[in-house]
Amino acid sequence: MKPAEINIKWGALQNRIAEDFDNEKPDIKVLLFLIGVQELGQGPRKFSKRQKEELMHIANCKLMSMMGFYELEGLDQDGWPHWKLVKVIPNYTMLEQEMLIKSLIITYFEELGVI
Repeated sequence: MKPAEINIKWGALQNRIAEDFDNEKPDIKVLLFLIGVQELGQGPRKFSKRQKEELMHIANCKLMSMMGFYELEGLDQDGWPHWKLVKVIPNYTMLEQEMLIKSLIITYFEELGVI
């Protein structure tokens, strides 16, 4: 996707998700958290600060697995997914990283049928 297309779809995704969250537009961190909860598959509940960080890590690994950088190793005894790096991630600039993550988040939610 080109940056202009990413920005248009990003705005549409934010608006769609905001409908479910008191019309507050979510940022990247919120969307990563939501993806992490979805990938954990244990439903919504209270999470500790550390668990929230782990959920965002799960989301990043899931998104980067869509490009072949990570592979799911399996679940631990508590049902949390663990990923392994299988391909070195190139050094992206901050802007490139942001656009890549936004693009992958958009694709993730498109595949779920949210947008």
